[in-house]
Amino acid sequence: MRPKRTLKRGKRPELMWGFGLSEDEHRQISKAVGPGFHIRNFPDGGIPDGQEMNMNEKPSAAWIPRRVWEDIPEDRRDDYRSLESQRILIQEDAEDGLEMEEVLEQGFLTVVRTPLTRAKVQDAVFRAKEVSSMYSDIYRMSEEIMLERELLSRKTDQLMFLNRVLASASESLDPNVILHNAWDYLNMLLPVRQLHAVFWQHPEGTDSSDVQLFLGNRMSPENENAWVDRLLDTATTMGGGTVTGYEISRVNGTPRPGSDRSPNDGSVHVMPLKAGQDHFGALVLLCEDRVTLGKDQIETFKSAVNHLGLALRNALLFKEVKLRADRDGLTHIYNRRTFDERLVHELKRRQRYGHNLALLMVDLDHFKSINDSYGHQAGDEVLRRVGRILQESLRSTDLAARYGGEEFAVLLPHTSEKDACRLAERIRSSIESEVFMQDGEQFRVTASIGVASVEAGSLDRDGDLVLKADQALYEAKRNGRNMTVISRPEPVVQSCPTQ
Repeated sequence: MRPKRTLKRGKRPELMWGFGLSEDEHRQISKAVGPGFHIRNFPDGGIPDGQEMNMNEKPSAAWIPRRVWEDIPEDRRDDYRSLESQRILIQEDAEDGLEMEEVLEQGFLTVVRTPLTRAKVQDAVFRAKEVSSMYSDIYRMSEEIMLERELLSRKTDQLMFLNRVLASASESLDPNVILHNAWDYLNMLLPVRQLHAVFWQHPEGTDSSDVQLFLGNRMSPENENAWVDRLLDTATTMGGGTVTGYEISRVNGTPRPGSDRSPNDGSVHVMPLKAGQDHFGALVLLCEDRVTLGKDQIETFKSAVNHLGLALRNALLFKEVKLRADRDGLTHIYNRRTFDERLVHELKRRQRYGHNLALLMVDLDHFKSINDSYGHQAGDEVLRRVGRILQESLRSTDLAARYGGEEFAVLLPHTSEKDACRLAERIRSSIESEVFMQDGEQFRVTASIGVASVEAGSLDRDGDLVLKADQALYEAKRNGRNMTVISRPEPVVQSCPTQ
């Protein structure tokens, strides 16, 4: 026995259309479907037009007698074929039968023969609802598939972006290069107008911070000072220590138009950089005021910053290791190995371009007696202070190195003998004027300096430069110390002007 099916009524009657239904057909369908459906019957010759077709409420089914369908012009039929509802064809019992294939080709769900009994109508309606439900499920599944494809595409784009960031950050151990590339890549997610960085470290046993600032671009003095203050505030807040000193570096690269802005010219975003549980620095970005990112974009941005943090940490560690390898641990000026490498480089450049090159050999007088009288700590302090005097006296192109023990070497490219002698006297005078204190007792030190040079156009052997400076230094020691001697075929004591 066939199970009885009922049509449930919703909160409001479900809409169906009739195309030119007779009064008897309209009554029979309405009676069969019950009060849960409302049939809007368009009179023959007044079937729905384009305006009706575009209404928000679409019918769940449309009942169309065969006689009405055959009178509809072919161009109008295409409009009804595209109607988002199931169409049911009503065929008079006396009319010639239609093959189901022909019915389906016309876009109908099924054909119902008259007389329209309750069972026939309800069966057609149930079919329409089942097909509509199936279409809805397919549509929903299609939407889900499209959404999954879109999410997968976005994930792929994010992975490619992170891969580019990681590859770019791994290409160099120079923080300047890493930060310059980072600006380009982060700008793909955010309109980054400026990118700066600040790093800090705490000397062992202290609460203070040594800070290094990286400014992303050249700016006016006012804007640069504002950013320096902002970065130092970040180091104080996140680094947890009082800033005792800082160094400024500028990220290399082509100046970016419109990037000369103060921290007040946009929205500032501080991205902490961590190693384990400890913060060692931060990226500071200036973006437009109104910036919105999706949740996945925010996570991608954070991942990119983490990659950059790791790369920057490695770059800073490499820089520190290289600094220790290149510099003397006590005086923090360059060591003998670095001096020898730079000397070879400068001699080759002099041979190629023929410019002046000068060398100072500086030796502290009676240094052993300082260690014997005041202790090695006092001697170390003397060496540190002399290294500082040398650094403060030189240009950025010059090089000061601890040559060995209490002896220092100063390499001076593009410097004539006269200028080298003048500089030597300033250094000697500064060392002589420095006052040292140990256990409440004051003392001073003096230095002897030998000067050697290779003048432009000279045919002297470049390899003799160190030997000539050493010989001049020996003459300074032999003639009473605390003086400057210029190398000559016969080295003589030379009093050099300080101006």
